[in-house]
Amino acid sequence: MEDNCKNCGTLITGNFCNNCGQKKYKRIDKKYLIDEFQYTILHTNKGFFYTVKNLFKNPGKTTREFIDGNRVNHYKPILLAFVLTGISTFLAFKVIGMNHMQAKAFAMNNNNDPNTQKIAEHIFKEVISFYSNYYTILMMLAIPFFAFASKICFKKWNHNYYEHIVMNAFFYSTYTIYSIIFIYPILYFTRENFTVASLISLLSFFGLSVLLTWFFKEIYNTKPLGDVIIRVLGIGAIMIFLFIFIIIIGSFGFAFYLAKTGEIEKIISR
Repeated sequence: MEDNCKNCGTLITGNFCNNCGQKKYKRIDKKYLIDEFQYTILHTNKGFFYTVKNLFKNPGKTTREFIDGNRVNHYKPILLAFVLTGISTFLAFKVIGMNHMQAKAFAMNNNNDPNTQKIAEHIFKEVISFYSNYYTILMMLAIPFFAFASKICFKKWNHNYYEHIVMNAFFYSTYTIYSIIFIYPILYFTRENFTVASLISLLSFFGLSVLLTWFFKEIYNTKPLGDVIIRVLGIGAIMIFLFIFIIIIGSFGFAFYLAKTGEIEKIISR
């Protein structure tokens, strides 16, 4: 049955308007709400688990196909990264207790004089508190920086900055998936053993490099592996530089704030 679109007035011959995409008019009733609910839940779950499965199996190939236009069955990359980061944050800080592990590590390695140690411990606790409370937002904000780094290193290989944002959103999602499946269970059962936890963190950093190389080699599957490795190392160098720069600026800024507000004297007198 033909009808005119209630949004733009175009003649509709199917279930959707060919001009604006709006659904053909249907009166809202019980069946309408049930159908909409089922579509929303099933479509979302299908897209989420489908994308997670494909990223787990071959993240680079999945990302390349998405960028090339195969998108209908996939979850949105930025939204996927946000959802997975939320899950990761809960597991890391509420279940495993990474903030407490980091605090213990800091206490074991801090041998400064008493006053300096008090100030350093206060700054560290504030940083860890901020990090654990805003981890999801911080990781999402980091994606454009990673995209900037990968765009610089792969600038001659025909992808624009916004495509690199999608790449890095999918890569971050992939790393989060692998961390949840493989790293977090080990950290949970060894959370009281600082030596083992440190070793796992070191291995995960090495695994990150391998995963990043595999990821970009599958995206640029016609390029030599050596060229990909060189560019991945470039990404690492840029991000380490940016990370150190941000840490230094943030630490000096926070220390200046403590001195300006007189908090340093209060900390020392405790």
